[in-house]
Amino acid sequence: MAASGRLLAAAHDAMAREVAAGVTTARLDEIAEQVIRDGGGVPAFKGYRGFPASICPSVNDQVVHAIPGAYALADGDLISIDCGAVLDGWVSDAARTYAVGEVDPVVTRLIDVTRRALDRGIAAAVLGNRVGDIGHAVQTEVEAEGFSCVESLVGHGVGRSMHEPPNVPNVGEPGTGEPLVEGLVIAIEPMVNIGGPDVALAPDGWTVTTRDGSLSAHWEHTVAITASGPRILTC
Repeated sequence: MAASGRLLAAAHDAMAREVAAGVTTARLDEIAEQVIRDGGGVPAFKGYRGFPASICPSVNDQVVHAIPGAYALADGDLISIDCGAVLDGWVSDAARTYAVGEVDPVVTRLIDVTRRALDRGIAAAVLGNRVGDIGHAVQTEVEAEGFSCVESLVGHGVGRSMHEPPNVPNVGEPGTGEPLVEGLVIAIEPMVNIGGPDVALAPDGWTVTTRDGSLSAHWEHTVAITASGPRILTC
């Protein structure tokens, strides 16, 4: 899984170099697929439950699961890119959020808070803790900044399949939920809104947006629970 994660990180790095005004989300999708296939892998998202592409490029008020296409990024946008890879049968899953050109300071703060929330969640992913400890760590970081966690979408186990038990919510109570045991691998993925936590499904049947139209950010790593602490596999 670490090898799969390294390949996925390379795909994210390649996309990061291309994020700029004028670049289409379809072009970012092409870049990710090329890197993954050149590395001997297969895009995990393409064909999964009928999804038509290799990445989910969610822009502005889109939270997750957007379909790439002709949309060209513009100055002031933010874009969350979720992507997965399968290498030798093992899945990895990760997301990053970027500002495009000059953005409002609240956009930068949203991206930073979401990334810090991911770091807090990872730090709580240790033996002896439970899934609720991860959600509590994420929620505490986010709500202290006046933002909200999406509650209806969650992280998940990762292995031979994209989504495995347990669910990993971004809110929770300490000491509750599934125990974190050695060898468990999970995707921790804060989805954070400037406004309220509620979301809506777009007419395309895939894209999830904020219900109130506020901006959203998404950061994710695939993380292994080990005796020596959490091991990030997608970097």
